Amino acid sequence: MGIFHSLSLYSVAFFIVVIAFIVRGTIGFGSGLIAVASLILLMPVKLAVPLVFLLDLTAALVLGSYDAKQVVWRDVLWVLPFASVGVFIGGFILKKASPGSVTFILGLFILVYVLYALWVKLDKLPKIRTLWAIPLGLLGGLAGSLYGGGGPPLVAYLQLRKLDKRQFRATMQLVAGMNNVLRGILYVALGLLTLPIGLGYLALLPAMLLGLWIGNKVHLRINAKLFQEVVLVVLTLVGLKLMIPV
Repeated sequence: MGIFHSLSLYSVAFFIVVIAFIVRGTIGFGSGLIAVASLILLMPVKLAVPLVFLLDLTAALVLGSYDAKQVVWRDVLWVLPFASVGVFIGGFILKKASPGSVTFILGLFILVYVLYALWVKLDKLPKIRTLWAIPLGLLGGLAGSLYGGGGPPLVAYLQLRKLDKRQFRATMQLVAGMNNVLRGILYVALGLLTLPIGLGYLALLPAMLLGLWIGNKVHLRINAKLFQEVVLVVLTLVGLKLMIPV
């Protein structure tokens, strides 16, 4: 199974990926943060991030095919160039940074996102201009390369552009998918994608597909606000764990 040296390790990773992609299938993002933040407790960050990248790329293609006609191209053309710059910067940082420092920053990043999600009242904020794509796109691409979790800054941009639900999901998947293609090229060039990681991706592909399928079912049956609050509790616990020195 590539990077999995025991059945128990694979079983835990399988469960983590199912949960992460249930979230992705339900709310359209969040799989990278949850999967990387959890898998990093089982394996080095330089294995977890490229592994989740492959799963996220596949998920973006699957979800993006549903609402392709709803893509808001104006926002894509603004945010994608800056997110791409962030992807390259983050990839080089991932290659050079020590696992300990990256892990701590990941925990901090998650907690900042949780505070943002808890306290910002999006419905009371005005529609932002496309120029906000510059800082939020850069941050989204940077975080995506470092942690496989570039969603929150890009989510903030698209939410504050006041896209409707279908436009938001379609545009988010397109930006995420194109960024993931760039990340893949960069990861190959930097030697971060290896055969064992590829085998690990194939082993976890059924978990990702199962999570997306369940997530679509859950989306129709559960209160979305309650579900997101549960996700924030889990992210808080994981973020605190990552920031506490072992």
